[in-house]
Amino acid sequence: MTPSAGGASSAPAVAPEPEEPVDTAPVLRRGDRGPEVVELQQRLRMVWLYQGDTDGWYSRRVEEAVRHYQWSRGIHEELGVYGPQTRSRLESETGTP
Repeated sequence: MTPSAGGASSAPAVAPEPEEPVDTAPVLRRGDRGPEVVELQQRLRMVWLYQGDTDGWYSRRVEEAVRHYQWSRGIHEELGVYGPQTRSRLESETGTP
């Protein structure tokens, strides 16, 4: 067997695997505050599960609305916590607030 000219072996080029999209949306739970909570409150209002103030505070009332939403949709995520599965489902059911 004779070595190839130049002595360097070239490995076949491998295309990088595509990266999966990263979910950068925050997980929200009781005690959180901010514009993300306002959006959650507005979306819960759209599905008639929240009638409180849209004040940006994830209160016990918001937590109970999220828990009810999860239960009624068969979502098996931490109850009362607005995580990726709950967010995806609620966003698919509501328009942009």
